[in-house]
Amino acid sequence: MIWAYPDLKLTLLFAGIFILLYFVYITRFWAINRRLKVEKQRLFTKLIVRTSYFILFLIAFAGPSIGNSFKEVKEEGKDIFIAVDLSQSMVATDIAPNRLRRIQFELKELLKSFPSDRIGLIIFSTEAFLQLPLTYDQAVANLYIDGLNIGLVPNLGTDLNTPLKMALDRFQNDQSQELKSRSVVLISDGEHFGDDLDGIAEQLIENGIKVFSIGIGTDQGGQMPRGNGVVIDPQTGKPALTKLNREPLQYIASETGGQYFEISDQAQEMGGLISAIENLEGGVANTRVVEASSNKYFYFLLAALGLALLDMILPIKTIKL
Repeated sequence: MIWAYPDLKLTLLFAGIFILLYFVYITRFWAINRRLKVEKQRLFTKLIVRTSYFILFLIAFAGPSIGNSFKEVKEEGKDIFIAVDLSQSMVATDIAPNRLRRIQFELKELLKSFPSDRIGLIIFSTEAFLQLPLTYDQAVANLYIDGLNIGLVPNLGTDLNTPLKMALDRFQNDQSQELKSRSVVLISDGEHFGDDLDGIAEQLIENGIKVFSIGIGTDQGGQMPRGNGVVIDPQTGKPALTKLNREPLQYIASETGGQYFEISDQAQEMGGLISAIENLEGGVANTRVVEASSNKYFYFLLAALGLALLDMILPIKTIKL
């Protein structure tokens, strides 16, 4: 027999608590009824019944497994390109400590959820650059995420077409023979100054690539630090504000069959993104048969519940008047 939760210390603790409480119960019972005639045999029977279903509860809690069963496990591979906007607006402080730092933290949590999938990294502003090809090496991916900063790309605005075209090109030229689901996680504040997204959306759809977009920022917007000051709006002479623009991010996600999510101090939707990617139906990369123990805790639990129910509805009289 194999135990799913072989915690001997916890089992002994529960047993000790039961013995202590039942000892107190019997002592109190005897004290109250010391002047009455007590049928010790019936009291002993009651103790046996309660002890039996308590032991059965402990066995069920420990998760006994008897015998073995065989299961076919299908491994679905995923290829995920993460495209991160590194334009000047990504250092806005409407999200603490700023948008980019928050994204770096969230991306590390994202990687933990896909340890067996290939992850690639693209950085962009008006141009896109392949920072990391698709890889299983999460240690390397984390290093590149740590190194993200707005100085890596030209800061002349944002074009959402460029990272999507690069991801599409890399997927099309991938030499891997494994059939996998393919997706792009597009992270930006949505300030899109490029061409319409209709053309790239059609190409992504034709190749079965879904885009999951993440809007980073707030409706109120935030100032953009630069050096020892902030970026100034030349038209007003006041600090420039950059606000979240959801529309292009929502559009590309909707058109390709993906979903749109937001991250801010109020919205925490990274968990939704992880669930959405996990639910992607990709091709089966591998199939294997594994041997698993058959957990029989339910039978012990059912027997314990039966005895407990019997104890409640058929009380044993312990006192004769």
